[in-house]
Amino acid sequence: MKGIQEKIAPIADLEVHQRIGKLDGSGLRFGLVVARFNDQLTDVLAREALRALEACGVKSNQIELVRVPGAYEVPVVIEKMAAGGKFDALIALGVVVEGETQHAQMIIETTGASFLETACRHDIAVINEIVGARTWEQAEVRCLAGQSSRGWYAGLAAVETAQVLRLVG
Repeated sequence: MKGIQEKIAPIADLEVHQRIGKLDGSGLRFGLVVARFNDQLTDVLAREALRALEACGVKSNQIELVRVPGAYEVPVVIEKMAAGGKFDALIALGVVVEGETQHAQMIIETTGASFLETACRHDIAVINEIVGARTWEQAEVRCLAGQSSRGWYAGLAAVETAQVLRLVG
């Protein structure tokens, strides 16, 4: 990989018009849908997403948070919120830990496909942080509090992607 990196100039050096979303959430509206299943971890994801949004200038009255039973229920609520047209970005939060069957993999694959379809159909940022992990310990690491949390990433990604959609729209 190092050889390729030496031969390719950083994209910022390209002489083309580039549009980059800013981490400024003022004036944007956000919806979060959070699965209650594995709430010891999904609560941390939600808290960190909210902290990231706040760090980007988003006020509490610009955010709507909805709780659902599990990760499999998140897509239908994301779809309904997207169809309503009052949000600039949506964040899906959940935790799925693999067991002895293929159930976890099915949930991860179908929810991810659903979010992509919703995003394209409604022209809205849908940030998918249904965290999949093989073990509880792996899930804990991905959901930790702080700026390494997938929740924190989701908040930042929602703001930046919403801004990019405004720029290119």
